[in-house]
Amino acid sequence: MTASTKRGIYDLFHAESDKKFKNGFKKEGIMARITLLAENTCVASAIAGFMDAMSIASLWWQFMKNDGGGPLFETEIVTIDGQPVTTTGGIILSPSKSIYEVKKTDLILLPAFLPPFDLKSDRIQTICEWVRENHSRGKDIACTCTGTFLLAETGLLDGKTATTNWQFADMFKRQFPKVNLSIDKILTEDSGLYCTGAATAFMTLCLHLIEKYGSKALASRCARALLVDTDRYSQSPYIIYDFWKNHSDEQILKVQQWMEKNYETRFSIDAVAESAGISPRHFKRRFKNATGESPLAYLQRLRIENAKRFLERTLESVNEITWKVGYEDINSFRRLFIKHTGLSPKNYRNKFSNAVRDEVVQ
Repeated sequence: MTASTKRGIYDLFHAESDKKFKNGFKKEGIMARITLLAENTCVASAIAGFMDAMSIASLWWQFMKNDGGGPLFETEIVTIDGQPVTTTGGIILSPSKSIYEVKKTDLILLPAFLPPFDLKSDRIQTICEWVRENHSRGKDIACTCTGTFLLAETGLLDGKTATTNWQFADMFKRQFPKVNLSIDKILTEDSGLYCTGAATAFMTLCLHLIEKYGSKALASRCARALLVDTDRYSQSPYIIYDFWKNHSDEQILKVQQWMEKNYETRFSIDAVAESAGISPRHFKRRFKNATGESPLAYLQRLRIENAKRFLERTLESVNEITWKVGYEDINSFRRLFIKHTGLSPKNYRNKFSNAVRDEVVQ
């Protein structure tokens, strides 16, 4: 690293004394080789963003060690046959080699794809075979966003915990019922298999790897340089639920429609069952078979989704919104809201409210 480069890094990020600045950086980091797989119609942003984050981490590492050593991370893009691929956005990615020419790697990163996912194509099956072989030799495998579908297709995630883009959670559960999907999590790690949630969640994986191979202090510095929050553990606050109605139970569908129009009123589930002409026990079983949820869980989620909408679009108090969505006890509502979103109503409003932003601007 040249003296001018060192000076540039120092000027860009340094805000404290040299002694305090270097405190917390251990010298014995482990150099990691990361192989990024690119394939036609994959999403380019995670690949490029991942490489940028690892490059920044390496620059920081070299600056802090100041011993003339190499980078903390070595990254390379590979494709099945070593030929360039065209991504979803039309960006052409040129690899350094084919998957068969990879001799040394510590981690393989699988890309995300936009639907439809053709997981049975010859090229995808070739990738799956290569991934299985590398994992059997002790290599870690990571995937970003919908790349979890590709990793699940290998069979390696069966019986393991994983996450993916929340918008495709139901599709994933139907296709891969043997995987323990934890959709609220931004990052999962199970037996050397890493999965991330939607879109920019790959940055959480970057920080995790920077801490693993470098240090916690290095990861913290990189997070600040990249403007990435280090306290993002859940994608629950971002999830917009789609209430499942694509089923053939007409009576249950009518109940769903009634609940959506009357969620703010106080009623018992048993009374709803009786009004539908179904015994309460049979009703609860049919409702869950049709929607995947119990009637009570469905109603709670319906109320929470509407509460989120009011918090985002109005300046009504939390008390007012509590009553507006059918609850009387604000403490019970607050606990339920946190359970579903991971945030308090106040923090949710601060994060997502257009009404609050408009008020501040005015």
